[in-house]
Amino acid sequence: MHVKSSRLLSILLLLQTRGRMTAAQLAEELEVSVRTVYRDAEALAAAGVPLYGDAGHSGGYQLLDGYRTRLTGLAAGEAEALFLTSLPGPAAELGLGRALSTAQLKLRAALPAELRAQADRMRLRFHLDAPGWYAEHEETPHLARVADAVWRGRVVEVRYRRWKAPHEVDRRLAPYGLVLKAGRWYLVAATATAPDTAGPAGPPYTYRVDQILAVRETGEECALPEGFELAAHWQRTQAEFHERLYPEEAEVRVSARAAARLTGAQARALAATGTPDPELPGWTRAVLPIESQEQAEAQFLALGAEAEVLAPPALRRRIGVAAAATAARYGTVGGEDRLA
Repeated sequence: MHVKSSRLLSILLLLQTRGRMTAAQLAEELEVSVRTVYRDAEALAAAGVPLYGDAGHSGGYQLLDGYRTRLTGLAAGEAEALFLTSLPGPAAELGLGRALSTAQLKLRAALPAELRAQADRMRLRFHLDAPGWYAEHEETPHLARVADAVWRGRVVEVRYRRWKAPHEVDRRLAPYGLVLKAGRWYLVAATATAPDTAGPAGPPYTYRVDQILAVRETGEECALPEGFELAAHWQRTQAEFHERLYPEEAEVRVSARAAARLTGAQARALAATGTPDPELPGWTRAVLPIESQEQAEAQFLALGAEAEVLAPPALRRRIGVAAAATAARYGTVGGEDRLA
């Protein structure tokens, strides 16, 4: 009965948004037979919906003019924003692709004509593609089951692959939420205690959903800690991650070309601490965060003569030795060009 009620509502909304439609068009849209559409149209008419149909090649079903549910209280910008926030890719991964399409159809049908036109323009002219250019799509076969456990507040047992040994581990997790970051899904969850003890133990950790090899729902209930907010937790986690990522600093001076190649925390540090270099006009001196001296050596060598490390001395020496070896390799040996 629920399926039929949903289908009747879909027919009503399709006719509201598209006007006249044939039985064949409705059947194709709803993935049912034409005979089913005929029966549904009779049910709508019997329920008092002003629906009538015309026979013939150009005929079809149509609602009487003026029969429309309107969504009031929305400004034009708000209607546009609702369509701009839709994410069909992630929704499909969560098993909500059809639900999102139905929700958009309902929203569009309820909008007044002038707002519907603006929302359609927004949908046609803007598209959100979250993953980066060089990021390969990771398969997340267990995403739907993990999302279901998150939604229903159920403890799960997972087989998880991690980077350090042992590489595959078993975990009992109390899921707190899912986060989509740059096209990749992350599960925020705490370690779940045994069924006969009270609640999850310890702080929540972050797990990549594409690294979950197997998942089993236990049926045990779990609740969010009082005051926990997923967005605030994720923001704190990101800030702590960046602090751990750049535990050291280096004083450098860079040309405008090198400065333009800095990104993230280093670009922000350059903007915050950078001052004109007194010895090299057009260059900037600043203190930049670095992951390690080994990483910084590779990074600043890649900038070539457009950057110079001033401190710490150990990093400056490392880069000097590497630069000298590079110059020797591309220079002359015994007075003759090595490439000659």
